[in-house]
Amino acid sequence: MDWDDLRIFLAVARTESLSAAGKRLKVDPATVGRRIARLEDSVQARLFTKSPQGYALTEAGARLIPHAETAERATLAAGESLTGPGGLTGLIRLGAPDGCANYLLPQVLARICDANPGLEVQIVALPRVFNLSKREADMAIAVSRPKAGRLTVQKLTDYRLHLAASRAYLQRSAPILSPDDLKSHRIVGYIPDLIFDKELDYLAEIGIGPAVLTSNSVSVQLNWLRHGAGIGVVHDFALPAAPGLTRILTDRIHLTRAFWLIRHEGDGRVERLNRFADQLTREVRAEMVQLEALVTASEQHA
Repeated sequence: MDWDDLRIFLAVARTESLSAAGKRLKVDPATVGRRIARLEDSVQARLFTKSPQGYALTEAGARLIPHAETAERATLAAGESLTGPGGLTGLIRLGAPDGCANYLLPQVLARICDANPGLEVQIVALPRVFNLSKREADMAIAVSRPKAGRLTVQKLTDYRLHLAASRAYLQRSAPILSPDDLKSHRIVGYIPDLIFDKELDYLAEIGIGPAVLTSNSVSVQLNWLRHGAGIGVVHDFALPAAPGLTRILTDRIHLTRAFWLIRHEGDGRVERLNRFADQLTREVRAEMVQLEALVTASEQHA
């Protein structure tokens, strides 16, 4: 069985499209179709069924997936064994929720790339859970541990969240001395039916709301707060990027969450990804300590 055919098979299985697979592999879609047909002839089984929604795996195709992924990992490991233990090289795609992707990962990954000039990193920032089985990313950061799938999970770091508002908003609005005072203020938060993880349902846990200015994007919410639109829950690590905001009721309302690094179970044998995960974990933890210390220091000098 030809590895290159298996590589094309995996791309079609993950994208459910000949054209999308071809774009990912930089191969003409017609060639993708011919290679799939050749692979089906060699194994004497249909691997996909075509529908208006795309290409779906047959039962035989589903049985081939773990073997193809094993071959994929072996090929990657073989390449790494030849390049030796130098700096990280090649492309790694990392999926992350947009708050993490906007306010934590850029500086962390810039440092990792500075230390590994041959490394290329892509951040895919989406306000939803990533599908690693379709290789939307090589690894993903999530706000809760997955409960199913052939995955490995490790905690990256804890982080804290507080209510915050712009100083301009607080100066022109009614004083906030207790949680009850929040009832007279406009709340910024997530669109309720687009909350993709219960860990993000901050307002329900705090017991305030409903929010009247809502978005599925952390960045949009933060910018609303920066422009004095109201009060909302903010990641402490994002506050250094929004110096006009200040935390409120910190002794009464606070939340703690965690970021989890999620990987394919079999990728533990790919040394390059192991080394990247180790560097990412160290840098994220160091950056979190630094950013949260900046927030505390700025409040002490305010």
